[in-house]
Formats: sequence, structure tokens, C-alpha cells
Amino acid sequence: MASSSNGSRIGNMVLMLALSNSETSYNALEWTLEHFFTPMGSGNRNQLVLIHAKRLASSVAKVSGPGATEIVPDVEAELRKVAMETVQNAKAICAAHWVTPLVEVIEGDPKVVLMEAAKRYNAEILIVGSHGYGAIQRFIRGSVSNYCVNNAECPVMVVKKRKS
Repeated sequence: MASSSNGSRIGNMVLMLALSNSETSYNALEWTLEHFFTPMGSGNRNQLVLIHAKRLASSVAKVSGPGATEIVPDVEAELRKVAMETVQNAKAICAAHWVTPLVEVIEGDPKVVLMEAAKRYNAEILIVGSHGYGAIQRFIRGSVSNYCVNNAECPVMVVKKRKS
């Protein structure tokens, strides 16, 4: 394993990225590829793990009453479709940087999924995108990045949206 003059590691790291179908997530992926991987794939020793947390249909389709159970299969099909598109988009971005990531789609709450995956993969850093929500929106929506920063056992890097 390589190290710099101050002893920090610069290769052979497991980098885990929280992947969602959002501009902020793809921005975080691009940033990670540009800063942790060499151009044209030459000498890349870091492993990139992309984790997409697919919410449970029942947590998305919060409906009740007659016919409520009939909508769940449609919601599930849409969630599967979005997950497939998200993974395909991320793989294409990685391929453009000559990086082949390990990709996993895990069903569940993103906060729980990310914490468990970071432990399982022994991630040395967890990378998440930031939507840039204010305090009120974070409170209402819940902030995955904030949760990760406060609960992950590994360092967490929050990648903010690039200024144009």
C-alpha cells in the first residue's frame, strides 16, 4: 500500500458512495472519480463501491382505504425501474473514467442501508451528495448526509453541488 510523506494512505482504499437518482448524487460520483482515480484507469488501486438504497414500496405509497394494496405493485415496479436506471447511469459515468465499480442495490431506509453497507465493506470513507437544504427542509425531509456524518463509523465526505 502506498503512502505519502506524512504517512497517509493514497491507494487501496475502499470508497463507498451513496447513489441515488439525483443530480447531487451524480455530482458526488463525478467528483469522487476526478479526485480519487487516475485518468484512463492507469494505476487505480482504490475500490469504488456504489450503494443504492431502494425504498420499500410500502414506505413510499402511504395510502390507506379500499384499493390501497393494489397500488403497491405499481410503486414497486417504478422503484425497480428507477434503481435500474440509476445503476446504469452511474456505471456509464464510471466507464467514462475507466473505473469499474462494485454496485449493490439494497432495499430499505437509506440511512440504515448505508450504515450497514459501510460496515460490511469496511469502507474507509463514505461519500454522499448534499442537496443543500436549509434547516427546516432537513428537519421535514430528513437528511441522509447529516445522519451519516453523525452515525457512520468511518469518515464521511459530503460533496456539495458545484457552483456554475
